[in-house]
Amino acid sequence: MPKLIVAIVTNMQVCHDVIHLWETLNVPGATILDSMGMRHLQQRHTHRDDLPLLPSLRSMLEQEEYNHRTVFSVVPDDYDVDDLMRRTEELVGDFEAEHTGLMFVVPVLQVHGLRKVE
Repeated sequence: MPKLIVAIVTNMQVCHDVIHLWETLNVPGATILDSMGMRHLQQRHTHRDDLPLLPSLRSMLEQEEYNHRTVFSVVPDDYDVDDLMRRTEELVGDFEAEHTGLMFVVPVLQVHGLRKVE
């Protein structure tokens, strides 16, 4: 059964390394999304409606701190998911530690267009 692998990476510096690793491990493609954790959203309770249309560079950089990257891919049923997860965690850091992120795998019941990397 194909699987969906999802890695939420809190260290944006490591995201490119994760993508490169997944490429070398023949992941058949990945999607990367900017994401924000619920805790960070709750901490930003100081939302103001009177901010300028074009924010300052400082405010843009401060907002950048709250972003994470969510990387996901569907892999075929014969793919070695355990190896991918182990090597991703070696790169990112122990996912059980705070502020490293989260990684999980779920079965995919149907998929159309999944191609194996040669």
